Amino acid sequence: MKTIEQVMTPDVTSCKLDDTLIDVAKQMRTHDIGSIPVCQQDQHLVGMITDRDLAVRGYGMDKPGTTKVKEVMTDHLVSAEPSMSVQEASELMAEHQIRRLPIVQNNKLVGIVALGDLALEDQSNLAAGHALEEISEPRELH
Repeated sequence: MKTIEQVMTPDVTSCKLDDTLIDVAKQMRTHDIGSIPVCQQDQHLVGMITDRDLAVRGYGMDKPGTTKVKEVMTDHLVSAEPSMSVQEASELMAEHQIRRLPIVQNNKLVGIVALGDLALEDQSNLAAGHALEEISEPRELH
């Protein structure tokens, strides 16, 4: 069975806690991505910021483009290690309804896996399909 290390994207664009929303939006545009891991200087993962975070928690709340990433990022993260199987990763993504999974080794960001990465693997098509089905299910609101 394939591991996450075999399908992850190793060169990950990241940002820092004190980067601004406009800086992150420009990075997203430049790299054609919708989420960026937030790291400290040593690549220690501390959060994720998505285009949705920018829209809903940032600009949708009338925050200026100079607002720091740390004010709108998601800091309750689910991550995986490179040795995790593709199947385990897809189950984790389904359970937590996430489309992007940061990969961490020795407390440092080493890659990222998107749902699309799982779908590209022949052996993981079923796993990716299951994950997408679970992610797309509406959550119960409390």
